[in-house]
Amino acid sequence: MNRTTSIPLHSTVRTMDFNADDTDAISRIRVVYNSASLKAVVESACQRIVPLWPLNAFVAVSPYFGLRHQDFEQAGETLARAAGSPLVMPRRYYQEQISTGRIARVDLEQSLREHDLALSTATFEKAIASDTSPTIGQIALVSNVLEDLDGTPWTGFVIERISQFSAAYFDQGQAIWPMPWRKESLYEAWRHFAEIDLAPGMMGLREIRSAIAALPDLPMDTIALALQRLSIPTDRTDDFLHATLLNIGGWAAWTRYLRWEQELVGGQEDSIVDLLAIRLAWELILFNTRQTPKLEDAWRHAVQTMGQAPARSTQAHMQMDFVLQTAFELGYQKKIIAELANPARQAITKPDPVRPAVQAAFCIDVRSEVFRRALETVAPTVQTVGFAGFFGAFMEYVPLGASDARMHMPVLLTPGYRVHEHIHGASDQEVGKAINRRHQRLHSANTWKAFKSSPSSCFSFVESAGLLYGPKLLGDSFGWSRTVPHPETKGIASELRNRLAPTLEAVSHGHEITQTRQKSTQNPTVGIPMENRGASAEMILKAMSMTSNFARLILLVGHGSSTVNNPHATGLDCGACAGQTGEVSARVIAALLNDPKVRKELAQKGISIPSDTRFVPALHDTTLDKITLFDIEGLESTHAPDLKQLSKWLAQAGQLARMERSHLLGISNPSPEIVDSLIHERSRDWSQVFPEWGLAGNAAFIAAPRSRTTGIDLSGRAFLHDYEWRKDEGFGVLELIMTAPMVVANWINMQYYGSVVDNQRFGSGNKVLHNIVGGAIGVFEGNGGDLRVGLPLQSLHDGKRWVHEPLRLNVFLEAPKAEIDRIIAKHELVRELVENRWLFLFQIDDEHGGIYQRNTDGQWQRMTPN
Repeated sequence: MNRTTSIPLHSTVRTMDFNADDTDAISRIRVVYNSASLKAVVESACQRIVPLWPLNAFVAVSPYFGLRHQDFEQAGETLARAAGSPLVMPRRYYQEQISTGRIARVDLEQSLREHDLALSTATFEKAIASDTSPTIGQIALVSNVLEDLDGTPWTGFVIERISQFSAAYFDQGQAIWPMPWRKESLYEAWRHFAEIDLAPGMMGLREIRSAIAALPDLPMDTIALALQRLSIPTDRTDDFLHATLLNIGGWAAWTRYLRWEQELVGGQEDSIVDLLAIRLAWELILFNTRQTPKLEDAWRHAVQTMGQAPARSTQAHMQMDFVLQTAFELGYQKKIIAELANPARQAITKPDPVRPAVQAAFCIDVRSEVFRRALETVAPTVQTVGFAGFFGAFMEYVPLGASDARMHMPVLLTPGYRVHEHIHGASDQEVGKAINRRHQRLHSANTWKAFKSSPSSCFSFVESAGLLYGPKLLGDSFGWSRTVPHPETKGIASELRNRLAPTLEAVSHGHEITQTRQKSTQNPTVGIPMENRGASAEMILKAMSMTSNFARLILLVGHGSSTVNNPHATGLDCGACAGQTGEVSARVIAALLNDPKVRKELAQKGISIPSDTRFVPALHDTTLDKITLFDIEGLESTHAPDLKQLSKWLAQAGQLARMERSHLLGISNPSPEIVDSLIHERSRDWSQVFPEWGLAGNAAFIAAPRSRTTGIDLSGRAFLHDYEWRKDEGFGVLELIMTAPMVVANWINMQYYGSVVDNQRFGSGNKVLHNIVGGAIGVFEGNGGDLRVGLPLQSLHDGKRWVHEPLRLNVFLEAPKAEIDRIIAKHELVRELVENRWLFLFQIDDEHGGIYQRNTDGQWQRMTPN
């Protein structure tokens, strides 16, 4: 065996000429690729990958978050080079927008000036007449080059083999028989799997076992060997490794999530590095086992062109694409700026001193804007407020009998408290009995499911019991019943469901506390200690700009959705609650603010809440536009008229909101009763691909007093966060808004953006074809291929047009420029998003009037409403 550490490109050796026991060879490779510098490059490539949260907590995340350090247009070139991925829409999309007037000629002219292109609109439109623009040369992998030579789909084959292995390795209980090597690292387990995998032999790879055995024992050594053998230029290593990870991007995103989770607790998780080594190992295997002079020549050319900058003509055409995107965005910006800068709005910025009939604090989710506007229409004496849907509850939550805690706050933050679900009014003995009963029911359900689907019984089961499922199938098909039990109440006795509630107290239900997965650098405090409650309540009320003039009833309205047969259902729930509904957060904070001892401490801090004020937790079902109230026992005796009137207003507002949404859902019947019935049916129809549109259309984030936006129809496209800067001493609330809700809104906005402009890579394709992977990891589109990320097409497109317009987020802050600049300078993440144009930042000047945009050079430019 040849013991050299490199394979010259003219070599005709067909087998891997490397021995894993050859420590001298490994040492020589490490000299060429210094281990410290290589580790830094590998880490850089891994950081470009964005986490994929599991389906049971599907958190929206920007697929471009790992490139935020690059300018928006520079990132477009990076993605085109690494994966052939577009960052803007095809030209025909913009041509349609021009033809319909959605992109105005004046916006094209302004965009051309901003991009320093000295072209008339007529000349520009002629230049973009071609449907597509020239593309940047994409970084090729050996599998790409090889399939171009022999026509065999090597890239798809490699992705399939890695994906099937990864699905088995990371399985979370879906598989009946678990993989035997799951206690080993991903790389070690893959080597065991690959040695017995028969699929490569069917593709003509007869020497796969010896090739696997010859690989280094350590993943970093395999990465170094691949870079050296494939002659990757050192100045292109970062981009090459990035391209390699994007080639198996779904599983790269999942392993990046596992690392993210460990980073939260100060730990280390290297599955993403192992995955990179596995993908590069396949490059080595293909290069050596399929080596021919043609492959050597083609690969040499691929390596030589890997670092070439795009031709000037190509760069010019790419710039034209960004001109179109900017012009598209200008149209929306001008419309909303004209509304916000209307002089008539200046006269109503002072709060009304009259006590509101009701105050209702909604999550800033764009769907809340529709309901808030509807509620204010039917009940002008109701004051609505916008606040992040976790309501300042920095906590994780343990459902009754659960072994894992669930984050109930933005995933960018770390929980300080662990709150448990308990049974109201139950003794410890009753709680323990309920937990044991739930465990038994869930175990029995899982055993039954395994029996039904096992190879030994599935056919006989269908023959003997299939007809018994007829009524259930009929009910599910007509929306009369749920296809499966609701996961929040699964295994809970029906008589106990209405008694379940979170508690502020430090309770111990035995084993579940010790089994709870830790997600913070220190163990979160169990319950919310009395000594912390006053400060927490003060912080929450000040953040909501709610420190005086309290109504008798104050709603805290979280939100969730109602859908069935929808793997991405949690993506319709609350992003501020880490993909959970906002019910728990609302109930916890309402209990906190209703606590008499907390009220007493707040009064000492200058916040006096009247004795007749009650905070009421509620949940807005965004599919049905129905609001459910919780924990209202006892209010009937003190607030019966208030509750009766509130229920009437909420019902009227819900119907108004449903009527507004109905045209987007394709419901043309003008009858409110018919609309209500059809929307309810959609929520329970297992075959419905458009149960609701979620956050499609989102385009703006506004942090200002509600009076700034009252009366404006924002069409469910704006995140509305109430904020009054004069009440924000030290501007701590502004800093929190810019570093948490604004960033979360950017993640949501960019997830929708990426899922539209490149659904193949950053979306999840056709939801009709989805199959759940590993219990809750994600979905395949069909029965294989890479793990899919992002949103399905049916969340974005109605079959005729894109419902979501791919626009970068427009952020409007009513606060002093100097304070906004200070926060940007303090926080690198915020600075990157603003100065690299991943969002547009505007300031509303309530002192002197006008709206100003912050440019990339840090200067503020006054906007002129059109």
